[in-house]
Amino acid sequence: MDPLDELLYAVRANGAVLGTPALSAGSALRFTDAPALTLCSPLRGEGWLLVDGESVHLVPGQTAVVRGPEPFVFTTDPGLAIDPIDVRCDGSIGAETAGGTVLLAGAFTVRQEMPRRLLNALPPVLVIAEEEDCTPLLNYLEASLATGKLGRQVSLDRLVDWLMVCTLREWFDRNSPRWYTALSDSVVGPVLQAMHRSPADPWTLASLAEVANVSRTTLARRFTDLTGESPLGYLTDLRMTLAADLLTEPGASVTAVARRIGYADAFSFSAAFKRERGISPSNLSQPATV
Repeated sequence: MDPLDELLYAVRANGAVLGTPALSAGSALRFTDAPALTLCSPLRGEGWLLVDGESVHLVPGQTAVVRGPEPFVFTTDPGLAIDPIDVRCDGSIGAETAGGTVLLAGAFTVRQEMPRRLLNALPPVLVIAEEEDCTPLLNYLEASLATGKLGRQVSLDRLVDWLMVCTLREWFDRNSPRWYTALSDSVVGPVLQAMHRSPADPWTLASLAEVANVSRTTLARRFTDLTGESPLGYLTDLRMTLAADLLTEPGASVTAVARRIGYADAFSFSAAFKRERGISPSNLSQPATV
């Protein structure tokens, strides 16, 4: 699993709406789910997203992702003073699809620490035009809308998951944040893959340099240039991020988590975690359930 896959893995739709609502001219919706991310894609008609004072035009074939948790508005006419209707992507909005602008929307939660790196890299709103990988899905959704076969909620959520993954991957390919660019580097890429694949291995600068087949000096300089962090600094942050997720699992113990991320004992792990995160790992661990 590459680092971007790892970030996307825990980003899941917890509610999607297909073909609902059908907005007539001069109407608006305020999305109030307060999720980490919301996906919006008009299947028929056009509309505008109003996010942080910015107006973003959307037409069929485009998909937008809005970074939360603040509410935002989707309207058919940004020039009119319209009182928006508060809605949530929980499947409870009526399925009227006759006429007007038909919107596909899905709210996405991020309950784990690891995907927060993803959120930190995204702008308040991004828009991607229809891409080849997503075309079959959008065509399927439009056909389902036309026939009235919108499917069950779980199936729809997973389809919207796919659309979100396609959209975010395309955005990262086009915009290439520093750490994402590093994935394709001939020196740093293999090192990132190795650390994410086996974060608990006893990595040293020397062993990481062997993975890249370069000197320690070359690796340290190139890694820092491309990611903004030293190799071992990145590894520590990766381990602490994984640990923060593991500690929230029911029955997790500090000792077990320490071993899973490469620390020989709970004491050294606790000291490192508190130094990096400012909190004792015991404050995050969850009691076992019965």
